[in-house]
Amino acid sequence: MADNTKNLEAGWKKRSDEAKQKALAAIERIKASKGAVNFNSVHMESGLSKNYLYTNDEIRAEIIMERDKEQARLAAYHKKYDKTSKSKDVVIASKDKYIARLETEINQLKKEINQLRALLYESNKS
Repeated sequence: MADNTKNLEAGWKKRSDEAKQKALAAIERIKASKGAVNFNSVHMESGLSKNYLYTNDEIRAEIIMERDKEQARLAAYHKKYDKTSKSKDVVIASKDKYIARLETEINQLKKEINQLRALLYESNKS
């Protein structure tokens, strides 16, 4: 009777290892396709039950780690590109200064053009 239990245990271990490999391979495929790694997506990709994914400590830790990496990456992206009203005010003020400087330069160049036209007119007149 003990021999039967050994065979059963060996079969259980083999199936458990295969399921673990399926889950890890599914996580890698999801990462490669730049999808969201979470329990539901791994469940759909691997065909394993969610209960197995939640109860297997190694797979659970891997899914949580990948999910946290993705959330941290998204948070860093949003932190970089989300503008607060204060930073928008600073950008607007900076652009206003730049526009004012360009307007003064335009006026200066218009004066120079008029002076050069006057010189040209005087030189052609004589």
